[in-house]
Amino acid sequence: MKNIIFSILCLFMVSCSIKQTVNNQTLVINKTSSDKLSIEDFFRNPQQASFKVSPNGKYISFTKPYKNRMNVYIQNLDSKRLPYGEPKQVTSLTDRDIAAYFWKGNDTILYFRDFGGDENYHVLKANIQTGEQTDLTPFDGVKVSIVDDLEDVSDDEVLIEMNKRNAEVFDVYRLNIKTGQIDLVAENPGNYVGWVTDHRGEIRLAMETNGLKTAIHHRKNKTEKFKKIIEFDYTSDFEPLFFTFDNKNLYASSNLGRDKKAIVKINPQTGKEIEKIYSHREVDVSSLFYSKKRKVLTATGYITWKFEYKFFDKIAETRNKRLRKVIKNNEVYISSANKNEDLFIVAETSDKLGAQYYLYDQKSDQLTFLANAKPWLQPETMAKMQPIKYKSRDGLTIHGYLTLPNTKTQKKLPLIVNPHGGPWHRDVWGYNPEVQFLASRGYAVLQMNFRGSLGYGKKFFTSSFKKWGTKMQDDITDGVNWAIKQGYADSKKICIYGASYGGYAVLAGLTFTPDLYACGVDYVGVSNLLTFMKSIPPYWRPILEKMYAMVGHPEKETEDLKKRSPVFHVDKIKAPLLVAQGAKDPRVNINESNQIVDSLRKRGVDVEYIVKENEGHGFHNEENRFEFYRKMEAFLSTHL
Repeated sequence: MKNIIFSILCLFMVSCSIKQTVNNQTLVINKTSSDKLSIEDFFRNPQQASFKVSPNGKYISFTKPYKNRMNVYIQNLDSKRLPYGEPKQVTSLTDRDIAAYFWKGNDTILYFRDFGGDENYHVLKANIQTGEQTDLTPFDGVKVSIVDDLEDVSDDEVLIEMNKRNAEVFDVYRLNIKTGQIDLVAENPGNYVGWVTDHRGEIRLAMETNGLKTAIHHRKNKTEKFKKIIEFDYTSDFEPLFFTFDNKNLYASSNLGRDKKAIVKINPQTGKEIEKIYSHREVDVSSLFYSKKRKVLTATGYITWKFEYKFFDKIAETRNKRLRKVIKNNEVYISSANKNEDLFIVAETSDKLGAQYYLYDQKSDQLTFLANAKPWLQPETMAKMQPIKYKSRDGLTIHGYLTLPNTKTQKKLPLIVNPHGGPWHRDVWGYNPEVQFLASRGYAVLQMNFRGSLGYGKKFFTSSFKKWGTKMQDDITDGVNWAIKQGYADSKKICIYGASYGGYAVLAGLTFTPDLYACGVDYVGVSNLLTFMKSIPPYWRPILEKMYAMVGHPEKETEDLKKRSPVFHVDKIKAPLLVAQGAKDPRVNINESNQIVDSLRKRGVDVEYIVKENEGHGFHNEENRFEFYRKMEAFLSTHL
């Protein structure tokens, strides 16, 4: 339920014409061109972001920097429901940004933070009236997340999951935010990896896996035992979304019996599909939106080259069209609403605009400008991100994005190849500060959704299994050759840069195609598939067999994994390399970066190596980002 809490409110009706006001807010724009913007301009924290409306509609909240860390602030709304007075600071973290937050009732903010990037998130509360703050889960080495915020059930309680009892599995607890009382609701028998509640906040589904097979278990109510209703292997996917409004049936995104994921309705007693709600011929459909107040489905969403909607509800469709008439040319979505669903936060975004926020009051029919997340950036000076596609050497269609700098010459440019992390993830169209930074320095940027990237169906996904460093890398290489053949890239000035799996792809590119790249930048990347598999976080244990099946088994397929591990082929690396790593990274252990750096230095190769002791999987603290991108800029300038 929690995954959809903030996205379900994006499609309600606007009943009359819209008026725009600015409410004394000034949009400050830096009039310099993008090629004069500093690294700080691209990578400093937003001026304001993450706007939300309180349930009673009396406040708005947002994050803004306090001592260079993103913290939560609130602002009162007057009788006309417009912001007034000075914002009030709610949190005051100085070592790390707030990871996420939400309203719980009208007087409490719940927020999440970890320590030094270890990803062991705690949930904390802040009383907006008294300023009192409490760590509700003060347990060392324990990771906490929300199962259901129980918005329509209780102002005092939430359901959380945490691995306090056993580091490898997550149990469900009922947390009373007033008293701090934590009661066990569902004990994990050892291999459950997810839970789904109904609209009453009762746990009705549990997902069990041994890695290779996943089973969906259902129960009618909390007094019954779970019963297995659906089972599928690791090549397929079934994602429960939420129950129907009478709590009898279930909506899900499923590719069982089909290649592309579709939105379906399921009988949870039998596991049988009752109805296909929507599918798309070319891409997976994974999102489903609804009105909590009107209790109707409003739309589904999917990504072709950008996010698109299929509407089921005329009110939602009309409202979306009318908002787009006011906020022209860019993407528009609603990120928050009050409980009465008549006061909304509207966000405007594009490939050239990170986010611009508005408050829409349906009663007065007024759209009020709130803030530009980064007003020092001019959208008109940013580079256009255009969709592209090409054929892999074995005939797959690979989709991606090409961003060309705003230069007179857009041919034979120095090129940054930027494979995404995951690898079972994808790149999407939208504002990307890294891409815009690189384009502002005169580089073309190529991003590709190589095989295994999500959204393109089961066959495309499974074609990546055990293909790290081989066919997955070929897709990246084929993209580079496409860019050269099309005349966009100078074949002598190509650098590969990526993070996480993208970092692995950097090292694989430098070892397996050493003549293709002039340099590489590896950001928290895997270098040794054997040690990577042995250093995963304990809570990944239930899916370990799946990882073996999708990547390779370190004991049964040792030689194959060695062949695909860059650290065993460092003698082939001839291009300069920059490596960056967080010391507390729980996903890609620092040993992965240490191995590649040590191996190259033993050969007398000078590798620039950045390690941050207070970071994990990527650099989140502002000053660390600045240092990394400054060194990247100098590195690219030297070698391209």
